[in-house]
Amino acid sequence: MGKIINYFKESAVELTKKTTWPTWSKLQSSAILVMVTTVILAFALWLIDLAFQHLMSLIYTL
Repeated sequence: MGKIINYFKESAVELTKKTTWPTWSKLQSSAILVMVTTVILAFALWLIDLAFQHLMSLIYTL
């Protein structure tokens, strides 16, 4: 039981004293970057899906 308590104490010290947290502006810019990248990748995958759909419909009509 002592090992578990020690683990939680060390985790709390590491999170409060040893970890450097990003500033609010850096956090916002990172979040915006993730959202923009997600939208771009979703659009690219939609285009690839559309191309394969047309390719498969062309093959099936032969």
